[in-house]
Amino acid sequence: MQIHDPSRAERKLAQLGYYRLSGYWYPARRFEMDGLNQGVCPVTGKPLRLDTFQAATDFDSAVALYNFDKRLRMLVLDAVERLEVHLKTVIAHEVGYHDPMAYTNPRFILQKWTQPYTDRNGRKRNKWVEWSQKQQSHIERSREDCIQWHFRAAKSIPVWVATEAWDFGDLSEFFELLSSRYQNLILARLGLDNARMFSRWMQQISHLRNRCAHHTRIWNQASPNPLAIPEEPYFQALGLDQYALRRLYGAVAVIWFLLRKIAPASTWISDIADLIDKKPAMPGCTFRAMGFADEDGFPRQLFAI
Repeated sequence: MQIHDPSRAERKLAQLGYYRLSGYWYPARRFEMDGLNQGVCPVTGKPLRLDTFQAATDFDSAVALYNFDKRLRMLVLDAVERLEVHLKTVIAHEVGYHDPMAYTNPRFILQKWTQPYTDRNGRKRNKWVEWSQKQQSHIERSREDCIQWHFRAAKSIPVWVATEAWDFGDLSEFFELLSSRYQNLILARLGLDNARMFSRWMQQISHLRNRCAHHTRIWNQASPNPLAIPEEPYFQALGLDQYALRRLYGAVAVIWFLLRKIAPASTWISDIADLIDKKPAMPGCTFRAMGFADEDGFPRQLFAI
């Protein structure tokens, strides 16, 4: 690796940590070759990397990629915040209209989730009980004024107050637990009709949000399961394949699909496109790794921007 300014390199390593930063230069490491074939790691099943780098790999580019990823996380968090707040509002309204304490009432929950079952590890589980305990602990730990006021006044905490203490995971799991009647009311507000698909979207967005909140690399991360998408003209025009739906491009497409419904004046997709087109050039760090079909940058024409 080329290091043009050793003093700056030392400062950045001290600030960011060798291990964290190494994740950004990892794609630039050469592959181990066994004859004409790449060596394969017996643990991960992925190609083995050497401790040497491809030509033209330099330390400053790795730091630039780190900063690029940081700005990407901030943009993703901005969009997810809008989605999370909106979903809290919609879910609280659609179930709270029927019962302010709906989130404590198993009548609103699909019956199978209220029943005990044995998981693949032989453990006795109950999804409804587990979720109830988890979200209650979040409420009890909350320092929000609205939550504390209800405690001091010895008043029950209605769902539109409880959601203020929930994280995106609590919200995602509650939607998944709801009976189809209430799921459909929520989906209708978003112009959707597939609860299983939307549950998967929320799980993936929650996972992405957590990575962003914990400052973890997202630009080339892959999900083990591809997102499902509806047969909408919007998605058909994007031509997303299974590879894209496992990576950031698929997540961006889904987030924008939802965001433009709740914030039609948003310029978020243009901001994302502008940033992605400025991705630092470093060997092995490709647009393909983000899920895009080629190395031409963000496909602006597909999003009409």
